[in-house]
Amino acid sequence: MIKKAGVHPPFLYLCYKSVVTNLFIMPRPKHQRKMLAPPPMVGYKPFGIPGRSLQSVCLLLEEYETIRLLDYEHLTQEQAALRMGVSRPTLTRIYDQARKTIAKAFVEGKMIEIGGGNVDFDRKWYRCRKCHRVMEEEASHKPCGNCNQLGDEALEPINQEK
Repeated sequence: MIKKAGVHPPFLYLCYKSVVTNLFIMPRPKHQRKMLAPPPMVGYKPFGIPGRSLQSVCLLLEEYETIRLLDYEHLTQEQAALRMGVSRPTLTRIYDQARKTIAKAFVEGKMIEIGGGNVDFDRKWYRCRKCHRVMEEEASHKPCGNCNQLGDEALEPINQEK
């Protein structure tokens, strides 16, 4: 055991033990990021290349939301962080990852699939399985306006974790 001047070996052992046991503790769960609505599409692909021959990258829903708030709505980072219910540094990390994902897709010619992540919508949303149209909770028992599909089997819940 290491012994420094003025430091007792049991103290060093306790410090070492606390560092080692903290490595096995599960990280704090992430807070859900708030989103107003899901994106109207499920992804993008490069023009002129069949989708079956492309690799894809995943853009998480919270990454999509940061791009929408900062680049499309031109909000400041503070305003966007408030809307999403996260801190500004967290928003910056999400935004940085989103930019890297989109850049990788553009440069390497990959398809972008949008989905997953840790988000909370203010109400339930559904996507038509046939035409991929996004509908709110109230529309879940009405026929899809685009393809006239009807019923719960035709609609896929987007945020079913609740």
